[in-house]
Amino acid sequence: MADGTNDSGGHGDRDKSPDEVALSARLGSLDQRLSEFRDGRKIGADQPGNGSGDTAARASAMARGLRLSSELIAGVLVGALLGWGFDRLLSTSPFGFIVFFLLGFVAGVLNVVRSAGVAPDRSGR
Repeated sequence: MADGTNDSGGHGDRDKSPDEVALSARLGSLDQRLSEFRDGRKIGADQPGNGSGDTAARASAMARGLRLSSELIAGVLVGALLGWGFDRLLSTSPFGFIVFFLLGFVAGVLNVVRSAGVAPDRSGR
């Protein structure tokens, strides 16, 4: 009877055996590939500079944004102050301010474009 019990258990396994074996093999292969992928990500995350990559990238982007905005504001303010000074010295009330304000704006935008790396830096020329 023990043989009969094994046969009926074996008969049930025989019906599902090829499918289960193939499924188990695929599952094992998938598990192995996922483990390798996870290990690769852990190694990449453990390297210096990548540990808090998202936070560092966000801080770097914020620093760059503040730098670019301060360069634009500085250009506009310097142009406006120079224009105001020329207006005071030469008594040309709004014209010096307007001209130098616009020149300061153009200089600020040009500095931002150069700092962002969109235009080549021609300071070495």
